[in-house]
Amino acid sequence: MTQPPSPPHRPAARPCHLVPGDRVALVAPSGPVDPARLARGVEILRSWGLRIRSAPHLDERHPVLDHLAGTDTHRAADFQQAWLDPEVAAVLCVRGGYGTQRMVDLVDWDALRAAPPKPLVGFSDATVLHEAVARHLGVPTFYGPMPASATFTPDGPTADHLRRTLFHPATTTVLTGPAAAPLVPGVARGTLAGGCASVLAAERGTRTARPSFAGTLLLLEDVNEQPYRLDRILTQLLRSGALDGVAGIVLGSWDGCGPAEQVRAVMLDRLAPLGVPVLWELGFGHAPSGPTVPLGVTATLDADAGTLTLDEPALASPRAGAPVAGPDGGGTE
Repeated sequence: MTQPPSPPHRPAARPCHLVPGDRVALVAPSGPVDPARLARGVEILRSWGLRIRSAPHLDERHPVLDHLAGTDTHRAADFQQAWLDPEVAAVLCVRGGYGTQRMVDLVDWDALRAAPPKPLVGFSDATVLHEAVARHLGVPTFYGPMPASATFTPDGPTADHLRRTLFHPATTTVLTGPAAAPLVPGVARGTLAGGCASVLAAERGTRTARPSFAGTLLLLEDVNEQPYRLDRILTQLLRSGALDGVAGIVLGSWDGCGPAEQVRAVMLDRLAPLGVPVLWELGFGHAPSGPTVPLGVTATLDADAGTLTLDEPALASPRAGAPVAGPDGGGTE
């Protein structure tokens, strides 16, 4: 039986922040892509001076299962190839849906471990990849909007926060939001982890799931899960031991999850007994507008102030003397 992955022997280097002219790879590890929506998202990426490399199977659909973007083998190969490509500076998931659990075990993580780190961006079903990268590679990743997702094109602030996070990470080390408030007051420090709550619950019991989120500030958000289903998801996380030793919890958006007061009541009932600070509604995730949140970096949660403050930018400066691509940053390959 395959053994769960061990954390890297030493902390991995932070990926470098992006600069105009960098090439980014677009991959679809989950559901099929809406070409029109993706085209609008690519226009925004080009406006940032990025060059676009689409994965070979980006436009495919599974031959039998319409909810998947191509076969499991092709989706895994696209992600692996993008990560290993020395000309690719970052890997962007284009949308969520479902399917990453089916391809994540097909990736050669030993090969990826030998490659230089690079930013990975995605949310929702990409939670599986964030967790896999954290466990196998120890590289910071980004829970943020995707170019073919519903919020990337219409909401300027959402896209711009991702841009600043990737290009000017020192400007996005303090995260807050208009609805951020203490559900359980207090201050805590830990490594950021988590993502979509239902996906995290579905990962429990798999051979690659981390034993618990002990020592982390755990991000939780979801979409279209009614309060009783959120209760079930949180109860699964509690009963499985996933929340044992967690340092604090940061809640994101709950779009389509029913009345806010009922969602809040479920969160308070299930999470307050942990005795750790809990921040209500930082706004990341499936919300119509929200910030990009780094994962795998250390931060301080001040629930009373409604803030999440990174110890340092999640991305490092490019190496001194490293070549910067020329002005053809708007091309598509």
